[in-house]
Amino acid sequence: MKESLRSDGKFAAARRALDDIDDIDVYGRVVAVRGLLIEIAGPVGAMRLGGRIEIDIDGGANVPCEVIGFEGDRALAMPFGNLDGVRRGCAAHVRRAAGSVRPDPAWLGRVVDALGRPVDGGPPLQEGGLAYPFRAEPPPAHARRRVGGPLDLGVRALNTFATCCAGQRMGIFAGSGVGKSVLLSMLARYTAADVAVIGLVGERGREVQEFLQDDLGAEGLARSVVVVATSDEPALMRRNAAYLTLTLAEYFRDQGKSVLCMIDSITRFAMAQRDIGLAGGEPPTAKGYTPTVFSELPRLLERAGPGTGDGTITGLFTVLVEGDDHNEPVADAVRGILDGHIVMERTIAERGRYPAINVLKSVSRTMPKSCDPEFWPVVQRARQVLATYSDMEELIRLGAYRPGSSPEVDEAIRLNPELESFLGQGKEESTSIRHGYRRLAQILSAPQT
Repeated sequence: MKESLRSDGKFAAARRALDDIDDIDVYGRVVAVRGLLIEIAGPVGAMRLGGRIEIDIDGGANVPCEVIGFEGDRALAMPFGNLDGVRRGCAAHVRRAAGSVRPDPAWLGRVVDALGRPVDGGPPLQEGGLAYPFRAEPPPAHARRRVGGPLDLGVRALNTFATCCAGQRMGIFAGSGVGKSVLLSMLARYTAADVAVIGLVGERGREVQEFLQDDLGAEGLARSVVVVATSDEPALMRRNAAYLTLTLAEYFRDQGKSVLCMIDSITRFAMAQRDIGLAGGEPPTAKGYTPTVFSELPRLLERAGPGTGDGTITGLFTVLVEGDDHNEPVADAVRGILDGHIVMERTIAERGRYPAINVLKSVSRTMPKSCDPEFWPVVQRARQVLATYSDMEELIRLGAYRPGSSPEVDEAIRLNPELESFLGQGKEESTSIRHGYRRLAQILSAPQT
């Protein structure tokens, strides 16, 4: 009888819930609230950095918080939710079992918040057996496998000019309104991966449903888990959404899956960490970003990549460059961490070519090994033609260039319309790596008329 009970799934779930209950109720008291910062007095020695606190408010409800620092004999905490109802003297309970989720394959097709709770109106999430922490350490560098072979992203401009490998990490750098979300939706639908985990960090509330229904669609959502923390949510929720996205990707990677992990955007994660750091008393540095921003970025991004087993996490992370300045602090830091960068430019979008990728400024650090050796000369020549046209573009548009002055420029002018058409792609269109190489070769070999 006992053995049958142990094997029963419901009994196992109940036992896990009992294990999560604290043996002793340890609590302090709220003594001050400054903005979003809560000061708690009491058994500070029982509290830890990153630990969870629950503050009792009227009506039997509570406000979950996280300890972000200490000052004298007080703990400093920030809330995951609204501070309405918090007053001086409220009990602040120290929670032992927190900061983790128990993912399950049944989470595919679901939309969750930054704490792993369903927000799509569906049934409660089924819990797996193993707890995964929100803030895990990256796999040891010496134990990691190398990146795999070329990964088909379904987007011609990326497949040919910035070929990505399974387990590679790439950044998508662009200003606001240049088409990052549409490009992400194309990658989510067309990338040759088993699972997609998508984190919408600091996204506009209006755009979440549009992304899920119009851009991602039912087919893309069926093989995805989407983590959402909108721009109106507290900084801790926005930061934790990025952590949870990597946590879920790690779970599926441990199942031996090829995982596509996308976060939109890393800049909003950095802004959330900046808000937390400033509230905790950290000194601001470049553009107000605190030192922990630049220490947390590599800890987050290094979690993507190949694991120690067969599974991989291919990371594609958007970076919202402020004022279209691609050298601002967050963009500069992320570019140095990742294995390549994809640059989207407003001037390309303004002339109607989408995705607005500048292939001359985009780099994959696995090239040329990730490129098919048969077509590598084709890619090099296409880059040369595009670079020649880019150098002479202003003179050509002004009519200052005289045809026949340079055979290279004449060739670039002749091939530019076809190359521009090749780089443009509708969001309902998918192109394989092989087909993209062949089409590019046909364009370059077309006879002069």
